[in-house]
Amino acid sequence: MALHFVADAAGTARAGGVVELTGAEAHHAAAVRRVRTGEQITITDGRGAWIDGTIESAEPSSVSVRVISRTDTDEPTPRLVLVQALAKGDRDEMAVQAATELGVDEVVPWQAARSVSRWEGKKIARGRERWASIVREAAKQAHRAWLPEVSEPVSTKQLVSRAGTATMLLLDPRSDSALTATELPDDGEVILVVGPEGGISADEIDELTDAGARGVRLGETVLRTSTAGPAALAVLNARWGRW
Repeated sequence: MALHFVADAAGTARAGGVVELTGAEAHHAAAVRRVRTGEQITITDGRGAWIDGTIESAEPSSVSVRVISRTDTDEPTPRLVLVQALAKGDRDEMAVQAATELGVDEVVPWQAARSVSRWEGKKIARGRERWASIVREAAKQAHRAWLPEVSEPVSTKQLVSRAGTATMLLLDPRSDSALTATELPDDGEVILVVGPEGGISADEIDELTDAGARGVRLGETVLRTSTAGPAALAVLNARWGRW
């Protein structure tokens, strides 16, 4: 399988033209992945454009790619959103990485009541930038034509306001409803909400369910915050026939 890269220039590229990889992406292609003249690669702009091309020249500062063909991929539907509670260590980052590989379309950091990790002050921008970097690299690894969006972190109050605008599913091992048996839409937006290490608090569940969210469980066991979201996404991919 050809190596895959991301460049905004892919959005306007056409067959026969040239796309230039520059900056960090060029360095990664030439110095890290060691692409060579004549090698075939793929490039996306992260918004659906998919370019097949051949390396014409490769330097750490600039890599030139001759476009063989272009395909435009529609944004997936239903749109999948992962609301991932902030967690200690790198468990939330592990969830974001795996969820991106599994096809999530948006990642929303959530400052849940039981989150040990706190994004405050300058940590907010740094945390979001860190997650965006993880998403970008995971999307490249998975050869995705669409890069997920990393939204601003939300409070429970802000999450409540979103519950009435989409199908919101709270991953709760105490729920009587299994995700495998839950009715799902064929379009629109499905939001998966994953709590931190201590789970979603009773007050948060009440607030969100009163706003229209539904509690669902994955099975009889309790999964870590790093694995619950990706496991749920795998179930949804299978149910919608994407896998």
